[in-house]
Amino acid sequence: MKEMLLENKKMFTIYVLACFIPVVTQLMQMFTLAMVVETVERQTPEFFRLTIYVVIGFLILSSVFFITSRMMRIAFMRDILLKIRVRAFDKILNMSYRNFSKKSRDVYISNLMNDINTFESNFFMALINVIFRFGYYIVTMAVLFVVNWQIGVIIFVISWILLGISKLYEKKTVRLQEAVSTENEKFTVEASNTFNGLEILKLNNIEDKFLVKNKKQIKSLENGKLKFNLFRALQENSNQAVGTMIMFGLIIFLMYRPDSVRVGYGELFLTITLASNSLFPLITILPLINTIKSSKAIFDKITVPEHIEVEKNGRPNTFQFNHEIEVKNLKFAYDQKVIFQSLDFKIEKGKKYLIKGPSGSGKSTLIKLLSMAYDEYEGDITIDGIDLRNIKLNSFNDKVSYVYQDVFLFEATFYENISLFKDLDRKWVFEAAKMAGLEELIQEQENELDTMISENGKNLSGGERQRLSIARALCKKSDILFVDEATSALNDELGRSIEQTILGLDQTVIAISHKYFEGITNHYDYVLEIKDGYLNQYPASEYFEEGV
Repeated sequence: MKEMLLENKKMFTIYVLACFIPVVTQLMQMFTLAMVVETVERQTPEFFRLTIYVVIGFLILSSVFFITSRMMRIAFMRDILLKIRVRAFDKILNMSYRNFSKKSRDVYISNLMNDINTFESNFFMALINVIFRFGYYIVTMAVLFVVNWQIGVIIFVISWILLGISKLYEKKTVRLQEAVSTENEKFTVEASNTFNGLEILKLNNIEDKFLVKNKKQIKSLENGKLKFNLFRALQENSNQAVGTMIMFGLIIFLMYRPDSVRVGYGELFLTITLASNSLFPLITILPLINTIKSSKAIFDKITVPEHIEVEKNGRPNTFQFNHEIEVKNLKFAYDQKVIFQSLDFKIEKGKKYLIKGPSGSGKSTLIKLLSMAYDEYEGDITIDGIDLRNIKLNSFNDKVSYVYQDVFLFEATFYENISLFKDLDRKWVFEAAKMAGLEELIQEQENELDTMISENGKNLSGGERQRLSIARALCKKSDILFVDEATSALNDELGRSIEQTILGLDQTVIAISHKYFEGITNHYDYVLEIKDGYLNQYPASEYFEEGV
């Protein structure tokens, strides 16, 4: 985090200067109040008029300084928050699929929203106060040593003793802040589950149970915040209490010291004020420093890839698929459970392959291995003789498409959803939609390709969503199309139509499907059957005719 703050030294310097401006304002206020007190003792019209002019000047200058300081700080704060959001996104997007899948998507949403908002409210407020108060402490201590060096020594020693005491609060402050972050993640997941499944909850009259569950999570979150705020307040108030006791003792010492020479009210007020303003800023800095450290823990959590495998972008080979994919002695285990004992098979370019097997046999896992989602396996997967793990991920993804049962659609136009926000020729995008069977649907729309699709395609049927997914694959001109249960949620008529469309494509198709459509499914070239951790390959015509 330190490197990020100092990345733009000019902006950081301006920010620090902006935080120091209130120091000038406070010193002006201190001397102005000292003049007001001195006016009571002198009781002369001339000094009274001078004090009035000083007060008016102080009010005007303090307003100007406040606005100036605020404007100088805003740009730096905005830039830092932008960098944090970018880094947080970068961390998530560079995760391997396997590590990304270990947490709910809603956890990442919580990191990007709740944690960054927490960082913004806690860190910057603490940072500005630390800079301001530390600067104020240095300046007032310097002035206090000039006015009364004995009091200066006493305050200096006491303030640093308190600094050591507050160090004891640090670890618990960090733990409590991290606990709030974790509770925020849990709340976001619970709320998302409730909203996503609201229809099911209402249809089964169980929304009250989820309401109780969410109330419990909200209570846990708010209790976590309360503990953090109370602990921070405990630090501040205990330090303030100690400081107040010291100041009372100091006042008594100055008023009744036997060797003291009588001083004026203004000088007495100035000495006590300097001592107070030297001690209390440092006292309040200490909890703020702990808050900054707890904010750093949140920063590291959402931006630093601790114990997280980042995708290896240094792979040497560009993806090229001209002949075949060969799998030899493939072994794979997930969470200590063996999925594949040993797989051996080949996939030829342009052929259509159907993966079959009982539930839990590893059909989707095999697709994830072939599509580079998982790479912690034993054995070999090669494409035209090149190890899959040595192929650049971006190059591979440019030539591969996916059609899943649950198609995700963006709240954007048909054009953007099919082109996936790439600047592609509109005629080609429409041609891809036409080949996928979407021509009639698009032409019925008032704005055709520029028609907006509602949130995740709620204004489209299941078959239309699947066809849009196929249009994406066609538009991308991919070499390989992975299909995972694309027709399982569709009726037979739509399912037959979608499967026929898939089998009519030029791409190599690797598909999973439990359904059998007479006269269509048997047009696959091969069936890859997984059973008990092994795989057998059959010509599709033989597999379905003989009922293997």
